[in-house]
Amino acid sequence: MGMDQRLWRWLNAVVLIGMVSVAVTITGSDSGEKQEQVVSRIAFGSCSNQSAPQPIWNAVIDFHPQIFIWLGDNIYGDLKRPFKVFGKERTIGPWKNVPRFVPSSEQEMESRYKKARSNPGYARLQQVAKVIGTWDDHDYGLNDAGKEFQEKVTNQKLLLDFLDEPQDSPRRKQAGVYASYTYGPVGKDIKIVLLDTRYHRDPLGSDGTILGNSQWLWLEKDLKGPPTALTIIGSSIQVISNLSATIHPLFAMESWARFPKERDRLFKLINDSKRTGVFFISGDVHFGEITRYDCALDYPLYDVTSSGVTQSIEEVVPPFLRSFVRFVAWLTPSTMRVKGQNCRYKACIYGQPNFGTIEIDWDSVPVTLKLKVRDKNGVVVTDVDLPLTELQLNSDREKAGQNNRKHCTLEVRLPWIVRYRLMILFCFTLFVLLLVFLGLVYACFRLCRIGGCKRKHD
Repeated sequence: MGMDQRLWRWLNAVVLIGMVSVAVTITGSDSGEKQEQVVSRIAFGSCSNQSAPQPIWNAVIDFHPQIFIWLGDNIYGDLKRPFKVFGKERTIGPWKNVPRFVPSSEQEMESRYKKARSNPGYARLQQVAKVIGTWDDHDYGLNDAGKEFQEKVTNQKLLLDFLDEPQDSPRRKQAGVYASYTYGPVGKDIKIVLLDTRYHRDPLGSDGTILGNSQWLWLEKDLKGPPTALTIIGSSIQVISNLSATIHPLFAMESWARFPKERDRLFKLINDSKRTGVFFISGDVHFGEITRYDCALDYPLYDVTSSGVTQSIEEVVPPFLRSFVRFVAWLTPSTMRVKGQNCRYKACIYGQPNFGTIEIDWDSVPVTLKLKVRDKNGVVVTDVDLPLTELQLNSDREKAGQNNRKHCTLEVRLPWIVRYRLMILFCFTLFVLLLVFLGLVYACFRLCRIGGCKRKHD
């Protein structure tokens, strides 16, 4: 072999190695691995009905995310019966005789995932960003389901296929879809932890486990591993907020706060790990908000909720009632919600299609973090800007009482007249309507009686 041929093959090998390295850097990592690409722009979202229009992808792409994170309900795979008060199949009321949600077949689930992947906007996002994610109940297979759901093994495979998870990925061999990714060089590294809040979860109201023993052991090992500048923990359900405490029994939402022992264990694990720069992202509730808890660690914990890509609380009511929905949102007590000047509405809840974004300015001193919820046009509807030093133990802040610990009173500890004011208003409104109805009935009765008496007299 001549010198020229050897040189040519050597150059080809170098180019090939370089191309492989670049490809690995762009595509990110499987669970537990690390990539050196500096990540400064992340988008996330949840609650996307594959059959609904999805114009929001244009705004997500215009944000230029390097990573997009699914936080669950990536499709709506279960079947929903209509609201029926009467008839053979009654789905609401104390007399209901059939569940409103039922699981669909494996073929139907696969068909819905294919429809989601074929959306032109989402297909373009996959070309420009690394897509990772976890699931929630509707792509798990059944509304509000936990460990009792029988089709979870099959549906785990379908989710991982949707996410283009490699066939040799640990996620395909474990019980649950939890995973961990690390991006960036030391000093600018980000750990993204995605939890599975479905596969091992005990029934609602049990105050049992959400993660299960195997996932807890994995999470403890992962969080106590090498430190990173930022740690983003993705949960399909909200970690900080506990709106169910203030809207029950009118409505009920799933959240970590409905499993208080489990949430305390999560906070304790983060505290014991001595890990700084931790915050949460979540979905599920069909609105966007940012919440904060000051009394779990030596620094405040934030939870940025984005929900949903297509599903939202204002989309299910007529336009003329949306102002009333916003009023109810403002009236509902929330001790953890962050209320800033950039909120679109007074309640700092956004009940229309939205997505979340994370921006990190690594070059600023100190490093700054911008957490935002954006509407379908990419316009900010609520946000928090903070230096990364705020998510670290600071002796000056500690001496000052951690900014007076503003967000420390849990919703369940509110005075009853505040905690249940939504229920009180609802009952008062029903009482007034009942009085009006009885008054109308009495007036009609009196008119009929007077008219009858007059005809008799004539």
